[in-house]
Amino acid sequence: MTQFEHPHPTYHPSPPNHSHFKVTAYRKTDLIKPSHLHPGLTSLSPWCARIGSARFLDLSCSRMKFCSALLALLASVAVEATVYFREQFTDGDGWKTRWLESKHKSDYGQWKLSSGKFYGDAEADKGLQTSQDARFYALSARFQPFSNEGKTLVVQFTVKHEQKIDCGGGYVKIFPSDLDQSDMHGDSKYYVMFGPDICGYSTKKVHVIFNYKGQNHLIKKDIKCKDDELTHLYTLILNPDQTYEVRIDNEKVESGSLEDDWDMLPPKKIKDPDAKKPSDWDDRATIDDPSDTKPEDWDQPETIPDPDAKKPDDWDEDMDGEWEPPMITNPEFKGDWKPKQISNPDYKGAWVHPEVDNPEYAPDANMYRFDDISVLGLDLWQVKSGTIFDNFLISDDIKEAEEVAKETWEVTKGPEKKMRDEQEDIERKLREEEEKSKKDDEEDIEEEGEEEKINDEEEDMDAGAEDDEDIKQKDEL
Repeated sequence: MTQFEHPHPTYHPSPPNHSHFKVTAYRKTDLIKPSHLHPGLTSLSPWCARIGSARFLDLSCSRMKFCSALLALLASVAVEATVYFREQFTDGDGWKTRWLESKHKSDYGQWKLSSGKFYGDAEADKGLQTSQDARFYALSARFQPFSNEGKTLVVQFTVKHEQKIDCGGGYVKIFPSDLDQSDMHGDSKYYVMFGPDICGYSTKKVHVIFNYKGQNHLIKKDIKCKDDELTHLYTLILNPDQTYEVRIDNEKVESGSLEDDWDMLPPKKIKDPDAKKPSDWDDRATIDDPSDTKPEDWDQPETIPDPDAKKPDDWDEDMDGEWEPPMITNPEFKGDWKPKQISNPDYKGAWVHPEVDNPEYAPDANMYRFDDISVLGLDLWQVKSGTIFDNFLISDDIKEAEEVAKETWEVTKGPEKKMRDEQEDIERKLREEEEKSKKDDEEDIEEEGEEEKINDEEEDMDAGAEDDEDIKQKDEL
């Protein structure tokens, strides 16, 4: 949107501190029409220039006071970034009116609002948490459709795998407006898939998948994700110059261009189909030494009869057959003979297949563009539930995303870690006490067993003495 028009009735020039709001502001390069000016200024001609530019005001303005008035008006225009979607879940169960669960499957996992077992702020850190093990999850929220043509697209959110996740997704998907949210599922068409995915020790990566001409294309680079139990911030930046950047916890972990890091376009160069290696091309770096010959005594059997073996004395040839000594490795065996290698005088190096321009390649300056962005969805599988999603943001300005991160994740990350560490210390001490108590109990049982054994032995000795006395008395009688 390039004109100063309110795009929908939920526009707030200065959004209140609500958990969910949609804000459409205007960038410094937006154009102003005379119809948007105060009636007293519409007579300026020519007057129009790009806001924030050195050509801010046409020098042909006939009256300085009109120029001053125009300057004052333009200075009052909001130049904030466009926030297309933001969700922080600070209004209790109000999120249920904004997010819709898919009915594509009858056994999708249930979501709940929670700040988890540890947090930096009990209220501010509340987010959507998966609550059932070994389930698919499908939930989405809709916002005003927009295109990122000519603009930066920023997708940002936080993820906390406090359950020590073993296998499950922590990513989001961005969908077009024609998505049927009630039927969203794994095969639903999406524009972007971004975020962490963990499964065992082999898969711990950040997905960055873009849909281009109906096909989903995975990034060719391996981006490692965080796999601990704390909250982490994931940010994807897609620029109109077709470059991108991935940040984790506000630090760049990967960047590049769409053309280089995805196989969206055919390669610029291909191997020349008409080129063939010349028949006389010798690519052997070394060859057999023609003057080298095999020694006469080289050929020896690999195994020989054991010369120290003797036929057993009880060997019966009629019953056991003819005796043969066992075979042993021949110490004289040298293996297959190969001539020595020398440098090849005709060596020309490795033949490189020449390349030519690919006739199927055509650059596309719009690979980054998505014309109808309108839904953010959580479509994933988790073996062990407990992941918390929070602080969703879709904007066109990385500075806005950085400010949101400062207001949210950066404020609570320290207290969250402190609380987690304190809990771990308490749990460790409890385990140590339990282990000590268990060890003490085992020692007590062992001591009791020793005492019982001693008592039994004493009783046996007393009983034996009594038996001896009885025998003695009987003998005397």
